[in-house]
Amino acid sequence: MFTGLIEHLGTVSAIQVDAGGCTLTISDASPILGDCSIGDSIAVNGACLTVTSFHKTEQGGWFTVWLANETLERTDLGERKVGDQVNLERAMGAHVRFGGHFVQAHVDTTATVVERVADGDSLRLTFEFAPPTEARPSLLPYLIPKGYVTIDGASLTLTGVDDTTRRFSIMLVQHTQEKITLAKKPIGATVNIEADMVGKYVEKSVKAALGEGGDAGRGIESIVEAILKRKGVA
Repeated sequence: MFTGLIEHLGTVSAIQVDAGGCTLTISDASPILGDCSIGDSIAVNGACLTVTSFHKTEQGGWFTVWLANETLERTDLGERKVGDQVNLERAMGAHVRFGGHFVQAHVDTTATVVERVADGDSLRLTFEFAPPTEARPSLLPYLIPKGYVTIDGASLTLTGVDDTTRRFSIMLVQHTQEKITLAKKPIGATVNIEADMVGKYVEKSVKAALGEGGDAGRGIESIVEAILKRKGVA
């Protein structure tokens, strides 16, 4: 589990590709390697990845992660090049203050930056989803103004949602612009999106209660039938 509060910016220093996926080496990572172990989870641009090797140094430090083809297809990590910066966050410890929102670092899909507008020291960004498919259904039902969304691993507040255009917007204050990669992404760039997990659970629970998931809906149906009978409707 993660919070969506980016700890550090690392740099992609090597990419080794083969038929099953690829290995990324991420350098300039010493601030998050102090308590690192093989097998630890680190969110890289919002994707939960497993540390396969690492080397600690006082100034640099690096670690490697393996990206399966599923990860490459669902995230922007396959587009990263040597020299690119990436957002890094270690898995949340039980002893730390919880400052973001519940982030699984399981990327749902990607979106495209379609607008950048300066607003004083802040930056307003608008993103657009591709048309939904059976493999990638729309995430718009989980996005609401002032709700949460995770973009490239950063927990951000939605400032606007337009279901018709499949667009949504956020605003980055100056401090956040300096701490994450998102402020540097140009129009046309791809970002990783994870919708708020609470919304997903609510949707599934409601569908089950209404009978869309099988016999689970009989409880709600029975209640409605009883009310209608008392009202003399049924």
